[in-house]
Amino acid sequence: MIKKEMIAMLLAGGQGSRLGVLTSKLAKPAVAFGGKYKIIDFPLSNCINSGVDTVGVLTQYRPLRLNQHIGIGMPWDLDRAFGGVQVLPPYERADNAEWYSGTANAIYQNLEYMEYYDPDYVLILSGDHIYKMDYEVMLDFHKSSKADVTIATYQVPIEEASRFGVVIADEQGVISEFEEKPEHPRSNKASMGIYIFNWKVLRQALIDMKDVPNCDFGKHIIPALHENGSKCCAYDFKGYWKDVGTLGSYWEANMELIDIIPEFNLYEEFWRIYTKSDNLPPQYLAPGSTVKKSIIGEGTEVYGNVENSVIGSNVYIGKDAVIKNSIIMNNAVIKDGAVMDKAILAEGVEVGKNVELGVGEYADSEYSSKVYAFDLVTVGEKSVIPDDVKVGKNTAILGVTTKEEYPDGLLASGKAIIKEAGE
Repeated sequence: MIKKEMIAMLLAGGQGSRLGVLTSKLAKPAVAFGGKYKIIDFPLSNCINSGVDTVGVLTQYRPLRLNQHIGIGMPWDLDRAFGGVQVLPPYERADNAEWYSGTANAIYQNLEYMEYYDPDYVLILSGDHIYKMDYEVMLDFHKSSKADVTIATYQVPIEEASRFGVVIADEQGVISEFEEKPEHPRSNKASMGIYIFNWKVLRQALIDMKDVPNCDFGKHIIPALHENGSKCCAYDFKGYWKDVGTLGSYWEANMELIDIIPEFNLYEEFWRIYTKSDNLPPQYLAPGSTVKKSIIGEGTEVYGNVENSVIGSNVYIGKDAVIKNSIIMNNAVIKDGAVMDKAILAEGVEVGKNVELGVGEYADSEYSSKVYAFDLVTVGEKSVIPDDVKVGKNTAILGVTTKEEYPDGLLASGKAIIKEAGE
């Protein structure tokens, strides 16, 4: 057996409820990004680019599509005889059967998997961030600091710091204090949810705290280790990192890809982002169609006009349709004459003829003001919008809708039509 220096545990079980109808039928790490990728492709690609070839992917919420996407890990060169990628759902044990309840509890329930490889170090990752990071550089820092645990940190604007766990550290990166989502943060060094632990330290901490309800790294494990005198260090990450946890940040991160000089470059040869790809024909731009400053996926047919948008694969955009500042995922159909501005359409959505999305003035959401707080039209997977209706800003649609559900042909700003499957 080849001993592994470091293995990765990738937490991909989250529902991503702040993405609203986009995650009604799939886990957040399986949501499309950048026209071609899934969010989970980024940490998986980082692993193989960093030389980490053993990755356990912990799934829970609606895992089917994530499992299908990962498969045996071929696109990331993670189909290995020893190591590679392994999907780790919760499973029934003789003594008890329970769902993962907290990030550390999920890792604790997979002690056996980690013990099999007996690594020197364990890298803990989240499956829902967009970034490129060389974990080997972080490991070198961890070793040279002689740390028991190293937390990757990122400097965020101080007014946003209360959304994160923040740390206070000295010039060498040694952490003196933690604050989990503080109301009045005293630091803007935010935890990225990326940790490197010495394996023996992690193993003991997980066993010691196995009975803590909803056991979490940021709230329980790391503060406890710190109190017990373990050396905790902060690794300051300077590259691009985006938590795409809200509809607004998800939309922004996609739009940044189409800047003239994108801050986050998907096309670098030396740090490629890998994904599972279908064999599709090239894009087709019909005579008379226009495409400006956009990403267009394979197999997509454009007969209308697209500007400043990210379009997935196998999408059909009809004649005289106008798409602006929007994200359209795979297999969507936009019929003739439809117009949209600042819309996010999930996979398989059908938009009828002459529909207008994003009309009128912004209004607060009557459905869920925590989730829908942006001037976006968000349409869930396989939803259907009938011909000749208008949809306002900050709205949500899920399901096959009919004309009768749009009073006077309009879904006003701040409103939602949410139908469960089969209704």
